[in-house]
Formats: sequence, C-alpha cells, structure tokens
Amino acid sequence: MKYKTILFDADETLFTFDNFAGIKKALQKYGKTFTQADFDIYQKYNKQLWLQYQNHKIDAQYLQTERFAELAKQVKVSPQTLNDEFLDAMAAICEPLPGAIELLNALKGKATLGIITNGLARLQHKRIKHTGLEGRFACLVISEEFGQAKPSPAIFEYTFELLGKPPKNQILMVGDTLSSDVLGGINAGIDTCWLQHPGVSADPNIRPTYNITHLNELQSLLSE
Repeated sequence: MKYKTILFDADETLFTFDNFAGIKKALQKYGKTFTQADFDIYQKYNKQLWLQYQNHKIDAQYLQTERFAELAKQVKVSPQTLNDEFLDAMAAICEPLPGAIELLNALKGKATLGIITNGLARLQHKRIKHTGLEGRFACLVISEEFGQAKPSPAIFEYTFELLGKPPKNQILMVGDTLSSDVLGGINAGIDTCWLQHPGVSADPNIRPTYNITHLNELQSLLSE
C-alpha cells in the first residue's frame, strides 16, 4: 500500500455531526423549542465564528461561548453551561459515518492512523470513547489543545513529529472540508483525499489528490 500513514479529519469524515439535533437535545431540559428557522440564524453566525477561528482571529474559548450567547440569554443560563451541555449532547448522539468502521478495520495493521481535527477537545475525546474507537489511532491532535487550526502547516508538522516523521510521500490526509483538511494537507506537502458530501461544491483553487463521495471508495482506492 502506497500510504503508510493516514490522517483523518473527525467531524463528517469519521463521525456524524448533527448540530441541529445536538442543540435541540441540549435545550430540551429548559423547555425551549428550537426550530429549523432558529437553527438557520444560529448557524449563519456559528459558521462566521468557525472561519475566524480557522484563520486564528479568535480562540476556541471565545467561539464556544459567543456562539451560544443569545440562546443562553433566552434560557437563563451561562453561555459556557449551554456550550458544555451541547457538546455532551453531540457526543451522545454521535455515530460513525457509513463505511468508517469497515475502513478502519481494513486498515488495521496496514497503516498508522491518526486524527487531526479543528473540533473541540471535550467533544472529540468523548466521541472517540462513545463510538468505541479508542486505541485505533496513534494520535489524536485537536486544534484547541495544540493552539492552531487547520489549514496551518504547524498542526500537521506537529502531528508528523508525534508519528516519528514518516516520509511525506507516504502520508495521506482525508477530510470533508477543502478549506481546512485539503488545503492544510497541501500546505504541509502531503497527498489529500476529499470526502465530498452531497450539495458541496468543488473549489477550482483547491485541488485534492483524490476525490470520493463515500468512505468505501477510499478503501478501494487504497487497496489498488
């Protein structure tokens, strides 16, 4: 197999990430009805915050509290409390993406596996345990803990150090987001595989080495 080290993104690459369901679950205890229209408003601001975080303009703590500032007022709790309850809810409803377990099983003993995620530490550690995937990965690198987010080459170089500096031509980065996963891999000088979800458009300025629409395609690609 060409790639001896395979790095994965977490959210919507290995694990489902249903923001809407997570917020609804977190708000249930407060008797707050959370509609699709409410979510659309939340998500517009949340996406702006994540872009700022990705570009190192705000830190993870600010992102987590600011995104829930308005909702927290409505249910009369602190933004931090609501954020923590949301992360716990997201971990509880998290499931592996279709094909993820089969792919990881197929790669066992054939490649060193790792995760590089821009996600939040509390959630990522809980979901790895919840999905029973502890021990599958040689490293779990989380931007909140490292201090920089993808697409910064620094978080990739840090991961390479953790893994004993494998040859870059034997490393593949797999992720669903062009602007962080794929661009980050390109910036770090490694091959990339974009998991393109329905309705997500390509970017002519960011060209992955491979393009797939389901994880089982990656399994076939790697076995060639």
